Amino acid sequence: MHHDALETRDPAAREADLFARLTAVLAAAKSMPGWAELLAGVDPASVTSRAALAAVPILRKHLLPGLQKEKPPFAGFAATDLSHYGRYFVSPGPIFEPETRSADPWRAARAIVAAGFRKGDVVLNTFSYHLTPGGFIMDQGARAAGCIVIPAGPGDTDRQLDVIEQLRPVAYTGTPDFLKIILDKAAEAGRDASSIRKALVSGAAFPPSLRDELARRGVAGYQCYATADVGVIAYETEAREGLVLEEDVILEIVRPGTGDPVPDGEVGEVVVTLLDPHHPVIRIALGDLTAVLPGASPCGRTNVRIKGWMGRADQTAKIKGMFVRPEQVAEVAKRHPEIAKLRVVVTRENEQDVMTVRAEARDCSDALVKGIGESVKAVTKLSAKIELVPLGGLPNDGKVIADERPVG
Repeated sequence: MHHDALETRDPAAREADLFARLTAVLAAAKSMPGWAELLAGVDPASVTSRAALAAVPILRKHLLPGLQKEKPPFAGFAATDLSHYGRYFVSPGPIFEPETRSADPWRAARAIVAAGFRKGDVVLNTFSYHLTPGGFIMDQGARAAGCIVIPAGPGDTDRQLDVIEQLRPVAYTGTPDFLKIILDKAAEAGRDASSIRKALVSGAAFPPSLRDELARRGVAGYQCYATADVGVIAYETEAREGLVLEEDVILEIVRPGTGDPVPDGEVGEVVVTLLDPHHPVIRIALGDLTAVLPGASPCGRTNVRIKGWMGRADQTAKIKGMFVRPEQVAEVAKRHPEIAKLRVVVTRENEQDVMTVRAEARDCSDALVKGIGESVKAVTKLSAKIELVPLGGLPNDGKVIADERPVG
């Protein structure tokens, strides 16, 4: 069962619709001071394809706290007409977010339905309603899907069990860890939490071992990928094959430290564009790693699928007292067209840091080794060992800096 017909539309029609809407969103964004500065050289009418979008500047999430502190409240990245907003939130960072006045502003309803929630289901929502938007993301998504929500928030397990026994919710939203805590406590105390039969979890790892344990206890658990600043990005379906992208999201996977898209299947950094003219998000790099899966989901949804969260893209390492960043690795690679992929490996030998640069190269030569070494020294101010490997010789894990030094 799908939330609406958009989930099964022709992929080409979806792509055309997204980029037709993007033009208007870019134009609206340029009326906002922060976006106007970032997008100064961008003509909205010209951004009609993924290739054109890839030329638009990246906004990095980790820069938002500083930008918002300089220009409160939202660094000029939101509409100046505040009547479009119903709530303000603050998430760790701190990052401040406005919420627009729509029924499902964080786009959670499709994830709710994909997890098996149905109209009339009573949902125990244990995400926090305090300052951060997590509680409201799931609350509004569940109500948009026709569910009844218990705004429980996190913690106070005994009281949660009182609520479960009295109101008999059939569904749960929250972190997977807290659901396990509730079920464990119920078993220990002889309390009845058996009404909960389905769950949509986020905010923490949901390994197959935990999913299977919940299933043995009679709970079908599904996960979604969401962040406090952009809401739901992708969600799991009954096919259990990756996460399906939300309909109003343009997703790019880029090489860490750059805005350059990687080929489908290669691990890279998540970059998201959202099509809300009142709170536009244009190419925000979230710092998370994932990869696109080939083909469509067997569940019938036709949107792009991703593998899910695969780690963090911020791989900055301090080597011999100097910071080496993914952006610098990307700069070295750009200087040598023969390089397909580059990876810095940091180790310790004789109580000293050692930097080794491994490059996938189409044509290996002593001249290329020398050239890469000179580029590394020019960009990072550090010397490095240079190793050339054949195409496909580096791991497909999204890492451009692998710090293998012992901890401690």
